[in-house]
Amino acid sequence: KEVLQSCHNSLLVCLTSYPDFPIILTFSSYGLEPVKQSTNNEHLLYRLEHSQSEPFVCGVTNETSRTESHSSFDPSLSMTALLRRKRNLPQTRYVELVLVADFLRYTYKKKNETAVREEMVELANLLDGYYKRLNIRVVLVGLEIFKEANPFSVEGSAGDVLGLFVKWRKTVLLPRIRHDDAHGLAGAYAGGILGMAFVGTVCSMATAGGINVYSGDGLGYVSTVVAHEMGHNLGMNHDDSRCSCNGGSCIMAASATGSTLFSDCSASDFERLVLRGGGVCLLNQPSQSNIVSVGKCGNGMLEEGEDCDCGTPQECTNKCCDAATCKLTWGSACAQGACCKDCKISVSGTPCRGSVNSCDLPEYCNGSTSYCPSDFYIMDGLLCENNAAYCYEGRCQTYDYQCKHLFETAADICFQTANLKGDAFGNCGMTSSGTYVKCSLANAMCGKVQCTNVNTNNPPPGGSVSNQIIDGSSCVNADFNLGSDVLDPAYVNQGSPCTKGKACLDFQCVNASALLSVDLHCDANNTCNSRGVCNNQGHCHCNDGWGPPNCAKSGRGGSVDSGPAQIGNLHCTPFLCLPACHYRQVLFTAHLSSVYLPVIIDRYCSLHTFPLSTCLSL
Repeated sequence: KEVLQSCHNSLLVCLTSYPDFPIILTFSSYGLEPVKQSTNNEHLLYRLEHSQSEPFVCGVTNETSRTESHSSFDPSLSMTALLRRKRNLPQTRYVELVLVADFLRYTYKKKNETAVREEMVELANLLDGYYKRLNIRVVLVGLEIFKEANPFSVEGSAGDVLGLFVKWRKTVLLPRIRHDDAHGLAGAYAGGILGMAFVGTVCSMATAGGINVYSGDGLGYVSTVVAHEMGHNLGMNHDDSRCSCNGGSCIMAASATGSTLFSDCSASDFERLVLRGGGVCLLNQPSQSNIVSVGKCGNGMLEEGEDCDCGTPQECTNKCCDAATCKLTWGSACAQGACCKDCKISVSGTPCRGSVNSCDLPEYCNGSTSYCPSDFYIMDGLLCENNAAYCYEGRCQTYDYQCKHLFETAADICFQTANLKGDAFGNCGMTSSGTYVKCSLANAMCGKVQCTNVNTNNPPPGGSVSNQIIDGSSCVNADFNLGSDVLDPAYVNQGSPCTKGKACLDFQCVNASALLSVDLHCDANNTCNSRGVCNNQGHCHCNDGWGPPNCAKSGRGGSVDSGPAQIGNLHCTPFLCLPACHYRQVLFTAHLSSVYLPVIIDRYCSLHTFPLSTCLSL
């Protein structure tokens, strides 16, 4: 075949299975959509930045921070550097996304649920196309459509709406649909801001989400706004003049132009998030039964009816998967997943994800699926750090933990003085009108994090620094003016201990018992018989030698969620695992096909707490 000589390396084409949705062609930034009610298959080609009546402006005022932290960045190496970043983080990340369409959007689509569903599926398809270049796949695992009325108000400022949205997500949506990130599509809200999100919070139960305005038919443009806000959740800051997409603007530009490309700066930001321990929930590949999509073999997503999907035949390098049919190759039991090795499912108890800190829990293969269980951690509100702090959302929330990424923790007097001022460097949040809220003395430890031992000539990327001496203590704090669509990450983390027996929650120092979920009834001493800990599902994660659900009997450790924690170290012949009455049945089955023997033994022994290795050690 003839090779085209005029192709550009920034070309991105997202083809859709629906005739009424856009095709995004990126040289500059163009959208191609069918002309409605056309009988001649006519299409409209337009620049994406012209497809929205209001410009999307995030309001960044600090334009020099990234220049300071990316002094060696060469814009001409943007695409090469993107590929290098992909090699630095070779494992594909999966964002399990839920999209939420509000009542106004549902009304705009003439209350046609099918039309809204198809629109949201196509939006996820476009997002996946943008993020695929960063080795990130966006998978739609849930869709909510408010068909009666919005369950929370969208009348306030963007910050107000975002706060209500993530609260609804945590209390209502997350218990029903397990996911990594959620984004709301609202017909409108006050303030003229088209999008807002938290930064670096993609796996957080409390803040992994964002809101976006979608008031017309410009799906192509709106997809770049959602991609921008998702980028903030993934730790990406706004691009500045040092960041480039082959000479054009990029998705994370402060003022969106409809670009569908990420800069090398965005790739670096995401890499930094991962290297600092963030995004752990992105490692598990979604189950095909959870994906909301129109299945297509060759798109790299495992969907209903497929055994595997390794991309097109030209892309596929997986010997376990037939790319043409999306079926397993002959003799293969699996093709992908952390519990799949050499096309075979790993035995029960094989470690597949280790714990990353004292509040995290490890996960193990269960012997029946090639995928590692979801990421689980110790129940919120339990003590850590020698009983001096509390576990919250999988981390021991200490001031040292937060300050080590910025500076070092300062003396209490710094909190008790700076946060009572109610300025950019010391406050307990902001009102809807943008006014700083002064902390009361009782809540001073829950405002801006205060640090010490700081080189003020090297501020954290995106932050400006204030340094003052209070009663002989060096007090340093930061203000991250990352734009009106990003909340300041320099606030004290939720769950941080503010005084003995109390922890920070929503800028208030409250009894630490408030961190405990009222829906989880688990106590390590009583429920788990003092032989394990409670996880974030309210189930016992048992110590080695004891089995779930209550750690009352001998077993292989772990939990009903994380899998068994041991492959086993007992030694006996297979038939010692079986009662005499099953001896003849096993021999007969083995005579029919010897490959069934380990399966039968494993299933029987697993019910009686014997590990597979016990039964196979002849």
